[in-house]
Amino acid sequence: MAGSSLMPGIPMTVDLEPVQLVGPDGMPTAERRYTGDLPAETLCWLYELMVVTRELDTEFVNLKRQGELALFASCRGQEAAQVGAAACLRKTDWLFPQYRELGVYLVRGIPPWHVGAAWRGTWHGGLEFTKKCCAPMSIPIGTQTLHAVGAAMAAQRLGEDSVTVAFLGDGATSVGDVHEALNFAAVFGAPCLFYVQNNQYAISVPVSKQTAAPSIAHKAIGYGMPGIRVDGNDVLACYAVTAEAVARARAGDGPTLIEAVTYRLGPHTTSDDPTRYRSQEEVDHWLARDPIPRYRTYLQGRGLWSDRLEERVAARSKRMRAELRDAVFDAPDFDIDEVFTTVYTEITPELQAQRQQLRAELDRTE
Repeated sequence: MAGSSLMPGIPMTVDLEPVQLVGPDGMPTAERRYTGDLPAETLCWLYELMVVTRELDTEFVNLKRQGELALFASCRGQEAAQVGAAACLRKTDWLFPQYRELGVYLVRGIPPWHVGAAWRGTWHGGLEFTKKCCAPMSIPIGTQTLHAVGAAMAAQRLGEDSVTVAFLGDGATSVGDVHEALNFAAVFGAPCLFYVQNNQYAISVPVSKQTAAPSIAHKAIGYGMPGIRVDGNDVLACYAVTAEAVARARAGDGPTLIEAVTYRLGPHTTSDDPTRYRSQEEVDHWLARDPIPRYRTYLQGRGLWSDRLEERVAARSKRMRAELRDAVFDAPDFDIDEVFTTVYTEITPELQAQRQQLRAELDRTE
């Protein structure tokens, strides 16, 4: 929509209709502002990433059900939103995930067993993520957005042209930290993207009870930054919209708030029972918009899908699932002393007392 501006280049309106390049039937839409005109190998690569993400997601859930993980947050149904956003970034752009970004990790080349170690509790939050310019998973809601803005402001001062991306859910937009992050980013023109995966629920609370705004993207207006809605089940639209926002941030034009409208087909986590707060009819409605078969139909229409591609994807999925299981299943526990000895150069009396207390409790349970 056209409209007046809060400041030059910042629209005061947000189109409620999400950007869509591939319709639910897998056919190209009439969208003209954005394009999915990517090389054939990139188009096939996006499909491969989505399928492998879902296969790994299934393996993670299986491992949790078998008692090998403490918890797991499935991204089933959100593969297009994650893969599309991450695929257009440079490897030097910093990612600040929440806890559901399996597709993002796969794009960035983080081994799935690193993610599994974090969920198993045998590793300190995935410290080696940083080797791939990715912050560790953030379980506290919304805190990673402040980290993302801080990193973006640091890049500004260092004269770097890197961009940071904060991944968050719709529920996180109700948290104060996110408000502060959005405000700081806008005021200082930080090269930071806020990528909200609106999967319709913050655990059991629907998005309709999270905000009275017409959409999450509309919140951008109050902060003085562009806001845009994109079909989060359309991998090409997510790629195109994110790429535009990244280019804008890299050029020094500040942050963008992107709302990827999607749906989590599974529970919030493996400890959740979604049947208590949503109907099967609703789930079926979104199943018909599943991003993977939708995109497969699109590739078929473009003459890019083949049995050979499917076989290659299946082989990679099988190999990576096996590697994940081999690394996680019955993995040894970490040394409990590390919880206390890695905080300060010299352990404090308080931590020493806590360590002794924990050791005594563990001795009683053995």
